Amino acid sequence: MLLKETQETLRSTLKKYFGYDDFREHQQEIIESVLSKKDNLVIMPTGGGKSICFQLPAILFEGVTLVISPLIALMKDQVDGLNANGIPANFFNSSQESQEQHAIFEKVIHKEIKLLYVAPESLSLLDNILNEEFISCVAIDEAHCISSWGHDFRPSYQQLGFLKTTLPNTPIIALTATADKATRQDILKQLNIPKATRFLTSFDRENITLEVRPANDRVLQIIKFIRKKPNEAGIIYCLSRKSTEQLASKLQQNGIKAAAYHAGLNFAERTKTQEDFIYDKVEVVCATVAFGMGIDKSNVRWVIHYNMPKNIEGYYQEIGRCGRDGLKANALLFHSYSDVIQLRKFASGASNEEVQIAKLERMKQFSEATTCRRKILLSYFGELLATNCGNCDVCKNPPQFFNGTIIAQKALSVITRLKESEAIGTVIDVLRGANNATIIDKQYDKLKSHGIGSDISWRDWQQYLIQLTNQGYCEIAFHKNNALRLTSFSKKVLFENEVVNLTRPIEYKEQVKVQKEIKAKKPKKDTLFERLRKLRQEIALAENIPAYLVFSDATLKEMERAIPMCESDFIDISGVGQRKLEVYGEDFIAEIVSFSNEKISTRKQNNTNKVTYQLYKEGLSIDEIAAKRNLKSTTIFSHLAKAYTDGKDIDIYKFVTKDEVEKIRNAKGELKNPPALKPYFEHFNGELAYFKIRLALSIIDK
Repeated sequence: MLLKETQETLRSTLKKYFGYDDFREHQQEIIESVLSKKDNLVIMPTGGGKSICFQLPAILFEGVTLVISPLIALMKDQVDGLNANGIPANFFNSSQESQEQHAIFEKVIHKEIKLLYVAPESLSLLDNILNEEFISCVAIDEAHCISSWGHDFRPSYQQLGFLKTTLPNTPIIALTATADKATRQDILKQLNIPKATRFLTSFDRENITLEVRPANDRVLQIIKFIRKKPNEAGIIYCLSRKSTEQLASKLQQNGIKAAAYHAGLNFAERTKTQEDFIYDKVEVVCATVAFGMGIDKSNVRWVIHYNMPKNIEGYYQEIGRCGRDGLKANALLFHSYSDVIQLRKFASGASNEEVQIAKLERMKQFSEATTCRRKILLSYFGELLATNCGNCDVCKNPPQFFNGTIIAQKALSVITRLKESEAIGTVIDVLRGANNATIIDKQYDKLKSHGIGSDISWRDWQQYLIQLTNQGYCEIAFHKNNALRLTSFSKKVLFENEVVNLTRPIEYKEQVKVQKEIKAKKPKKDTLFERLRKLRQEIALAENIPAYLVFSDATLKEMERAIPMCESDFIDISGVGQRKLEVYGEDFIAEIVSFSNEKISTRKQNNTNKVTYQLYKEGLSIDEIAAKRNLKSTTIFSHLAKAYTDGKDIDIYKFVTKDEVEKIRNAKGELKNPPALKPYFEHFNGELAYFKIRLALSIIDK
């Protein structure tokens, strides 16, 4: 535990640079551990706040934090986000000119940057700074890439073990959203950090609605789905390059702003699609699984799997790319048996073919499940959910269950007798009393429970064991030859007579889902959220940054709820840090004040400009009005600018000269009428205060 003063420093740093008042689950513990120079393994869901776990300590460390990231193309997004928050960061790769690389080294040496992003392939180019004089911390993002057990194995990651040898006293923090037990062990082994502190946060993303549908008329279903969600960004994952292009084309023909993304496109084409999506020029990207890793776009509202993913880790990571801001999001998966056959072919001949096939089978079981899908997802990663989630298609349309407690007790007792060392096939053979070579050789026919389930068919037992696994009563140990093992839930069934509900096995058939024609919903035209969203987009275009780097949708929703009309209230909004208050506060407060005067009928909001104007007419100075109203003087000037625009009697030239107005009028033409005040402020090199710019624009616009 750090000193109270240090904890206060952490909270003030969190608010100043990231705009949040409170840490999420485990974040503060992880940050304290990193600052104490301990190695750490962090398993945290996408959107759970992994980045802050190394970005915040980086601000407080003296030297640079080296961030290993798998994809060069996505580092710019990370660095832009940090710079937007006032945190000096850069990325380094082999495509940069030697002059640019040298400038980065100089910044590292002079401690002018806090974070440096690099791909593992470029580490050899950093020899001159790869020592403890300059490097304070190493963060390895997407750490599951190091393990052949992981779903996204990358050989380039396997060289990273040398970092601990080279930097023995430097803390290493490995982070990933998707790692089962075997992968976690392998990460620690490969990175040479066996004693790392492990942090495993909840995998539950409650805001994402999970749904699986049969793959009939997929394109038609997708078009209807998108039309119900106008102006919302989404990603559609496809199995093949051809599918991405065909689907994008069909969506375009139906008036949907869509683009394709796959490895067959050249670098410029991929970069353009990615940037168009990030900058909200394209609403839908039809992509292979290469798309999305590391993208921090917080306002992706849905993810569709046009084809079934090859494993649950990949599925979980991909759906995690929607709803990162905590607002409601949707994950829709289309299930087709032809996809299963295709994925089996892809796995054939791979060095870890057996593991891939077993994980594919688990994914298939998830798709065909009749139990809460969130339970299945969480239990796969070792997290057991006691009650159904209520936010998946199975929970919303539950199947008919029967009391299967006796069946469950028989199955779990056999797994126990087999010392949790056998896969599902052998477990069923023992249950049914088989006498094949394996059973006899291992003397399983001598077990007391041999044959206790002979009255149930082999196929039905298979379905029941899948259901028990889905409900979290047992789990598959992929790194132990797919052996079935018990979980802590199984004890309640075996020794406390907990009731287990099962469904009768049915042969899975794809049925055509009849749907009524759904008309496209029209977005609400004039809500405060829409007004703020429009302002955000204008600022983003003017500054050439993604809109979500200005403020997230969640922050705009909070503004809509709280209606902050002064700086002290604005800074209290989650997602508003000190830098963003300074850069964007004026514009957003003015928009909120303007909207409130137009739309909101409460006395406080209707009268705020009138009160300021009345005090001005009484002869009070700006500072006196600000003190009396407990507002910043900049807010008072905003009120007066609005009052002047509305035709009130204000001696506006008392606060801004005619010469200054003419300067701003000329700048307006040169800058092509920017929507925000910041371009004017920078145009005059900070010599003209924001309030003068605002007042001058009021005169010009009037």
